[in-house]
Amino acid sequence: MRILMVLTSHDTLGDTGHKTGFWLEEFASPYYVFTDAGVSVTVVSPKGGQPPIDPKSDDPDNQTEAQTRFKADRNAMGVLANTLRLDSVSADDFDTVFYPGGHGPMWDLAEDPHSIKLIESFYDSGKPVAAVCHAPGVLRHVKHKGEPIVKGKRVSGFTNTEEAEVQLTNVVPFLVEDELKRLGGLYQKTDNWYAFCVVDGRLITGQNPSSSTITAETLLQLMK
Repeated sequence: MRILMVLTSHDTLGDTGHKTGFWLEEFASPYYVFTDAGVSVTVVSPKGGQPPIDPKSDDPDNQTEAQTRFKADRNAMGVLANTLRLDSVSADDFDTVFYPGGHGPMWDLAEDPHSIKLIESFYDSGKPVAAVCHAPGVLRHVKHKGEPIVKGKRVSGFTNTEEAEVQLTNVVPFLVEDELKRLGGLYQKTDNWYAFCVVDGRLITGQNPSSSTITAETLLQLMK
């Protein structure tokens, strides 16, 4: 099995002057869920090379076992430092795709024509698409049979109340929960910061950083 992981290259948190990027737990945990299962993982980003880690995700308070393991893993660090360019890969070469979140994807991947086309290519060829936390926002322009890919489907993603708790409601380009609902998604969630994942056919979406492991495990189950 071959899994493609797509990370953001965007490192600027709106006009706050602060840095953003991808959320480390949302990459590290799924990466090990996949590689520990013997799955081949290829990592890409729009610009290639080292994608930006959201500095907040590496705060002492936000450490997870997967992050600790990752930072001691030279091999994995090398994979991350040398991501391929997003526009250099094809869905034909992979069995499924996984999008980790963090705020970065809302600015670049959500609007990236290569990303949009890639997701459509995976989905239209009968392959599952998975995204966690803010990454379901990358589906906003993705279509299936002329309609939004999320229309009429049960989906999850970072909640309005979680965004309010991190005080970025007025900084992000859109709110994931509102956008999924606007597109006709049947949005579902649990309490803030608890693990929650929804499967509807070939679409798998997780709510927040706590949901990264369960979302990755659910994708593996679906692939089997």
